Amino acid sequence: MKRKWTTEELVEHWTLSPSELDTVLRKKGVNRLGMALFLKFFQWEGAFPRYKHEIPRCVQRFVAAQLGVSITDYQAYDWTSRAAKYHRTEIRDLLGFRPVTNADSDTVRQWLIETQLPKESDDARLKRALYEQFRTLRLEPPTPFQINRLLRSAKRQFETHLWDSITASLSPDCQQALEKLLGDGDEVYQLDADELPLNQLKTEPGSVSLNSLLSELSKLEQLQVIDLPKDTFSQLSPGVVERYRMRVETERPSELRQHPKPIRYTLLAAFCWQRRHEITDTAVELFLQLVHRMETRAKKRVAEVMLRQAQGARPPEKLLYTIAVAALANPDGRVKDVIYPIADESTLANLVDIFDTDGTTFRERLQHRMRASYVHHYRRLVPRLLSVLEFRSDADHLIPLQQALTLLKTYTDPPSQPYPADVDIPIDGVINADWQPGVMLKNDEGETTIDRMAYEIGVLRTLRENLRCKAIWVPGAKRYCNPAQDIPQDFETKREQYYQALKQPLDVDQFIGQIQAEMTAALTRLNQGMPNNSKGQLLEKQGGWIQLSPLTPQPEPTHLTQLKEEINRRWAVTPLLDMLKETDFRLNITQHFQSAASREAINPDILRQRLLLCLYALGTNLGIKRIAHGDHEANYFDLHYIQRKFLSKSALRIAIQDVANAIFRCRLPEIWGEVTTACASDSKQFGAWDQNLMTEWHARYGGRGVMIYWHVEKKSVCIYSQLKRCSSSEVASMIQGVLNHCTDLALDKTYVDTHGQSDVGFAFCHLLGFQLMPRFKGIHKQKLYLPTTGNAQAYPHLQAIFNRPIRWNLIRQQYDTLIKLATALKERTADAESILCRFTKNVRVKHPAYLALVELGRAIKTIFLCNYLHDERVRQEIQEGLNVVENWNSANSFIFYGKSGEFASNRTALQELSMLCLHLLQISMVYINTLMIQQVLTDPIWMKRMGPDERRALTPLIYAHVNPYGKFSLDMTT
Repeated sequence: MKRKWTTEELVEHWTLSPSELDTVLRKKGVNRLGMALFLKFFQWEGAFPRYKHEIPRCVQRFVAAQLGVSITDYQAYDWTSRAAKYHRTEIRDLLGFRPVTNADSDTVRQWLIETQLPKESDDARLKRALYEQFRTLRLEPPTPFQINRLLRSAKRQFETHLWDSITASLSPDCQQALEKLLGDGDEVYQLDADELPLNQLKTEPGSVSLNSLLSELSKLEQLQVIDLPKDTFSQLSPGVVERYRMRVETERPSELRQHPKPIRYTLLAAFCWQRRHEITDTAVELFLQLVHRMETRAKKRVAEVMLRQAQGARPPEKLLYTIAVAALANPDGRVKDVIYPIADESTLANLVDIFDTDGTTFRERLQHRMRASYVHHYRRLVPRLLSVLEFRSDADHLIPLQQALTLLKTYTDPPSQPYPADVDIPIDGVINADWQPGVMLKNDEGETTIDRMAYEIGVLRTLRENLRCKAIWVPGAKRYCNPAQDIPQDFETKREQYYQALKQPLDVDQFIGQIQAEMTAALTRLNQGMPNNSKGQLLEKQGGWIQLSPLTPQPEPTHLTQLKEEINRRWAVTPLLDMLKETDFRLNITQHFQSAASREAINPDILRQRLLLCLYALGTNLGIKRIAHGDHEANYFDLHYIQRKFLSKSALRIAIQDVANAIFRCRLPEIWGEVTTACASDSKQFGAWDQNLMTEWHARYGGRGVMIYWHVEKKSVCIYSQLKRCSSSEVASMIQGVLNHCTDLALDKTYVDTHGQSDVGFAFCHLLGFQLMPRFKGIHKQKLYLPTTGNAQAYPHLQAIFNRPIRWNLIRQQYDTLIKLATALKERTADAESILCRFTKNVRVKHPAYLALVELGRAIKTIFLCNYLHDERVRQEIQEGLNVVENWNSANSFIFYGKSGEFASNRTALQELSMLCLHLLQISMVYINTLMIQQVLTDPIWMKRMGPDERRALTPLIYAHVNPYGKFSLDMTT
């Protein structure tokens, strides 16, 4: 039970009703308060307290005041007496509860097996669901020991049935293929570990290269041979399947061979099921990047040649004339004696590069360079790619592209042979207009011929363009799957429920009318306030220019430095490792880290210590080798075992949520103010090894690395974190974090910088029910849109930055599709990245839903811009929020200091673990700092110093008193 209760909460949940008072007042002496507290506690928790101090003292005082007795009566109340036993019986009868019988246990066990275990694997969450079910059935829960027994029994029955049913669904050929992953007979002992098929399937793809793609296609062919039934794990949630897959990841092949066949087949099937999706997505991603690389490298080479030509001391024509004159003057001389004095070998090589193509334009030279690169290197990918991956589409305008892919798959013979004369070669809708001149050539007879290599390159470029926006999709992929699968499959039957969940009207005219009214009100307010707006001006230059003055500096707090000095005096050089330990002592976050194995025999106290050491090792990026030499008894192999078997992304996220929720519960409103409903979002670059697909070169920051996208609320509590590529969409990451944070914080607005917003982002945020509030870097270029046609004259002071009216007909036509897409995000049937990649401006054929989203986004953005320009407080609010996330980013370097703050692994899974451990370590520091600050401010003298400026600037993200270095000592007894 939470320890802090507000007065309103106490009145709502702990006030005795008249009938309850009549029952309680019949008791005498110390039994009166004990009976009352038992009664109200049971109403709140659905169970009796297990120990006396489980009921907070503030609750004890509140209930005692209603009865007019002293709080000391509760301490004198005898829990083991006959009276206490009678009180519990009386409370059960009063509230309609009864003890659990064996039949009830069987019913609840079956409920667990049928409804909870297929979708949840965390024991702590299962126990909470179990207690809630007992309360629903009006049953008094059994003892914690009996709860654990019931849970273990249900899991054993569920898994036994699951293993048998999955094994029965696998054909004999499929079972044999799964066995081959572990090696056949004596072959097991002759193969190196890296040659074992299972270990090959576990390997990461490496950096972007043709060999990486061919390797991934080989893995995919292995998995396709296994041919698992399509509905093998359809009844299980991805988290449960991930738990079985992790057992394969963490167990050696020799350990897997020792399992009985039903267990072995289930584990291997779960591993292959997920790896097939992952490898398919990886293969598609490698293909996209290889085609992009082929074109960008060709552009770079051609640009260099043309630059050298433009910078040459003499034009090529003049150089050729000089060479010709010298050759005619000495026709019998040697080239080295006659030509090289005029143009040396390097000059002639540059001349060859310049004229090594029939064309003279940049596009023609680019096509020539790409063709040469494709013929000599990249063409090897086409036969393998088309034989392993299948590309599908339901769009009529992409039928020619599918015919072209079939043509490429059919004719994989050497490219020197032309296509047969009777073959229909699709051009329109397949080859871009800028590429067609290099594909369709004229022979000596004036007939049009097709350059096979140029045609294949054009097909691959068009395929890449349509794969990126999911107009073409790949069966078996997860990210690049059929876009129809993104939408909830029961949308048509539950349409009204989904509209209500988004709080959007069923009538599109009502939806549009609300936005038009808001736009009109916002534009009117801005127009009226513009003449008196001393902080902003609208200028006529360059087609409309917004000019804003810098924000007014806020007063500096005078006493925060003294507060930090007091904290440093009381808790000087507090080890960061002890902060993590204290967080676990208070919240028991290590309970969520369960072994991937079927059982564990490690002492719980030793396991807890080793888990904390592993979390600290990854969170500081020191690694377990350095932590193993600290003042404790765990060695490297002990910690490596714990890391391999216990640490998982799902467990870390649950632990982070527990800490975040604990901070929200323990905060004192008189110090921190009321709980906010806003968060700030931003990313930070971390260096990383580059032999993987996650690491990319960052165009703004420079250097190779990965990005971590943080969501931080206004008092420095990070509620969500994501590992992302440098080039992936920040708008998608922003939406993903707001929807998936799973803490007690109810968000209705999010602050972002320029890269975290877009027209499509504004549209989705509005549909999902929260406000996007960006800080614009290029505010001078922004434009306002009109709500209706012909009303621009109603806003004379805004004429300089008006664009045009919103095209409401596009929104009206696609309204239902927009709601479907927003529902897919809210219900998590698709992630934001896979949804937003479909709506990009870099596509020839714009999706109608994209055009509608852009129009809706421009309308919502106009409303925001009006408020942003009209009220300086809005700009100040955004600036304060973004300052908080920047402060969080600065603390990353203080904690994640090992290996120069660089992710020293090419495995994406380990990079994500390190990120989440950093998140957990930093939020644990915020939690302990919150308690420290509150302990200091309970002194009235210190509290008087906290004026409005101090409260505004107060943050628990301070670390002058924290020591992350030194000798790593972990004493679990203090």
